[in-house]
Amino acid sequence: MISSIQIHRGRYHDSVRLMQASRAVGDVAGVHAALVAMATELNLDLLADMGFDTAEADDWGADDLLVAIRAEDEAALEVAREVLAQALVARPSPEGGWDAPDPRTIGHAARDADVALISMPGEHAYAEAAEALELGLHVMVFSDNVSIEHEMALKKRAAQRGLLVMGPDCGTTIINGVGLGFANAVLPGPVSMVGASGTGIQQLCCLLDDAGVGVRHAIGTGSRDLSGEVGGRSTKQAMHALDADPATDVIVVISKPPAEAVAAEVRDAAAACDTPVVVVFMGDTTLEDGSGEVLAVLGREPRAYSAWPASRSDRRPGTIRGLFSGGTLRDDARFVVERALGATVGTSEGSSGHVFVDYGDDRYTRGRAHPMIDQTVRLDRLAEAARDETVGIALLDVVLGHGANPDPAGELAPAIEQVVDAGVAVIASLCGTKGDPQGLARQAATLNSAGAAVYVSNAAAARHAAGLAARMEER
Repeated sequence: MISSIQIHRGRYHDSVRLMQASRAVGDVAGVHAALVAMATELNLDLLADMGFDTAEADDWGADDLLVAIRAEDEAALEVAREVLAQALVARPSPEGGWDAPDPRTIGHAARDADVALISMPGEHAYAEAAEALELGLHVMVFSDNVSIEHEMALKKRAAQRGLLVMGPDCGTTIINGVGLGFANAVLPGPVSMVGASGTGIQQLCCLLDDAGVGVRHAIGTGSRDLSGEVGGRSTKQAMHALDADPATDVIVVISKPPAEAVAAEVRDAAAACDTPVVVVFMGDTTLEDGSGEVLAVLGREPRAYSAWPASRSDRRPGTIRGLFSGGTLRDDARFVVERALGATVGTSEGSSGHVFVDYGDDRYTRGRAHPMIDQTVRLDRLAEAARDETVGIALLDVVLGHGANPDPAGELAPAIEQVVDAGVAVIASLCGTKGDPQGLARQAATLNSAGAAVYVSNAAAARHAAGLAARMEER
């Protein structure tokens, strides 16, 4: 076995690209462990946990790129390095040439941009975001682990300059149909969104796409924007901007349950808009209901969203195990099941009864890519569900789009087949559009062929799971 650690001084890459690179290197035959990350304190701790030698770590800094690989032999190590080099190079432009080198400073980027996307360790994101605002740029902060005090300071400063801060912890934004972060390929259209939830935005985009309705803008505000501390600053500011956009015919506001006082302020702001506003606060309604309201505002008929039923019906009785990569999708499904069954759904591993876990939570992503990219943890949990005789249904989301796993259904299919053979019903919520690079129809066919019932609507998938669980209890 060979272990190799390389440090590249002052070589920065954003976290999404590094997650994808780590996954690519880890998939190389003969590679047993791989970490491609910035040399932050958190990643150095992880490096030690993985059994690598960190004797020289005191000389490494958060601006240095860390590449650690453990392989069976020199040949596997060499292949891994070649794969890494390809994963970190610039991407081709639509014209067939190559993009210009990534800017090294915010000042350099500001020469040709209106929006700065900040993706770096959270403790460093504030200074870069503040500089971008000083240079007159709107800011999307993909980074998490930014303090709430820094978030409030950035949003106050932005408002004073007539700029918008999207984030921190903003995973999805779409501007004029162009996605930033994790985003689906959307049709152009008259709907604009404001969302304190990345997967909430993605699900609504996908439901509308299934109904033939396009999206103009989807502005992520960060998961804490509707908290009592932040007060919905970016949400209200974005609503005002979209209300002034003549090409937006309806605005949608999406959030996990907000602070009560902030929810009232957002509803008041919605009532003051000239553009119709549909408010989707999780717990009060579902994302599917929100899509239906949008269609009604646009004068469209109600939609029965696409679904592919499972071919097998031989199932063992048992509870529902929810394995989610999106927190809002988890909560959307949880609220549906709780109402349908009149039972509380647990949200942490080890809970009894029906349990729905968000594997995109920080506790499960330490040292590995987000489950939209790396499905290892969920694959392990699917196998555990098959072995657990108390589980009768596995409910999971599969999220497509730019930045996501290139073939999630292909990776899940063998595990789904094994779970189905063990007598567990598998139900998949497929969050994707026809234009997504993974191919919505192809992904649905793969999941369905493996034995899963597949739904474009996350709420419909949850209703099916609840109905199946109720019928099992009656046996």
